[in-house]
Amino acid sequence: MGEFVSKLLRYVITGGIAATVDAVSFTLLIMGNLSIASASVVSFCAAALINYRLTSRFVFSRNVTIFGFALFLFAALIGLTINVGVTLVGVSFYGLPPLVAKLAGTGTAFLINFGLNVRIVFAEISNRSYTGV
Repeated sequence: MGEFVSKLLRYVITGGIAATVDAVSFTLLIMGNLSIASASVVSFCAAALINYRLTSRFVFSRNVTIFGFALFLFAALIGLTINVGVTLVGVSFYGLPPLVAKLAGTGTAFLINFGLNVRIVFAEISNRSYTGV
């Protein structure tokens, strides 16, 4: 259980950095008159790029690989769907300010993505020796 908690805490740090990138770029894109949905997608993708490198090294002590990045990106797309969905529901149905809704979307996606990263992306599989990225 100690290793799991340690990974979760490190994931909180890397996730916090990624969430900051996500929120700041989302705000700047909204200020540039990009739609809420488009700004959510672009800011989430920027954060995902940074998050993979940090998560690989700091959380799971893994080398950055093309295969790992592909799995991470797939999990991130699941998180993106959840993130954008929660953001749009928060704004459209609950009247939340866009940034508050975005933070709710980010928090929800964070939990889903941690589970996917632990169980799938960074799972202990010995034949993942691809290099790159």
